[in-house]
Amino acid sequence: MPYRFRCLLMAACLLPCAAVAENPATEPQPDPAQLRETILALDARLFDAVFVTCDTQALAELVGDDLEFYHDRSGLTARSGKEFIDGVARNCAGRDQPGSYRSRRELVAASLQVYPVPGFGAMQLGSHRFHERQDDGPETHVGSADFAMVWRHAQGRWQLTRVLSYAHR
Repeated sequence: MPYRFRCLLMAACLLPCAAVAENPATEPQPDPAQLRETILALDARLFDAVFVTCDTQALAELVGDDLEFYHDRSGLTARSGKEFIDGVARNCAGRDQPGSYRSRRELVAASLQVYPVPGFGAMQLGSHRFHERQDDGPETHVGSADFAMVWRHAQGRWQLTRVLSYAHR
């Protein structure tokens, strides 16, 4: 992705969050390696709850009430954490029925980029692949996409606040 587009994408994702920062210049910057590991662990928990366990309680802890999810094919798909969680619950309904599909998301590890957002949290960029299988049949790669996510860190807790899912192929 061209650098200019990446900068615009990050700015668009952060614009709603800019007013929240109190005094980012005086806040200590997190250790980059530790921040990356934290975001990687959050990413794993999030997508495990969405695709593997369908754990809406875990999602309620991981997503902010103010979550917004934008998708380049289906538009603004969630305007709140509740709307996002309700959508996951609908997608999970019936997945244990005969003939149902199960999906899996795979992070492309080499694509992961994590940047601190002073006074707010962190920004995560990367690519992922999606796989499906019907019943106990073979798994098939069904697509790939890029994403940008903004995580808020407040009161010792991380929550997802913005998601851009784009370049689906």
